[in-house]
Amino acid sequence: MANLTPKQEKFAQKYVENGNASEAYRQSYNAQNMQPDSIHVNASKLLSDAKIALRVEQLQSAHRERHDVTVDSLTTKASEVFAGAMEAQQFGAARGALDLQAKLHGLIVNKQDVRVGMSDERANEILKSAGLLNANE
Repeated sequence: MANLTPKQEKFAQKYVENGNASEAYRQSYNAQNMQPDSIHVNASKLLSDAKIALRVEQLQSAHRERHDVTVDSLTTKASEVFAGAMEAQQFGAARGALDLQAKLHGLIVNKQDVRVGMSDERANEILKSAGLLNANE
């Protein structure tokens, strides 16, 4: 394990557990009086830290191994589900279940731009101040 603080380690574990960086931040740090956009920025900073990113990958890898989830096993399941879905004509439900399983085990990571109740200008301002966006973007 990299030399992480106890809070950083908890953040990495909570992130792997629930897949939500902001929620992992709330559960690891004192964020009670923080605005949601500040929590999001701080969580993003933590995920971009090389030591924390490495720890997250280590935890995800251990999780995949423990549950024997690989690209091959998901491909096999996908083939089985596809065959059943074709027969039952339940294509969306079958795909959704596979996507969820892959996401839970860290094989698929969705990157979303979530700006609830925030203008693009304000979001860019926050990202720039956090060093997550170039000043000329």
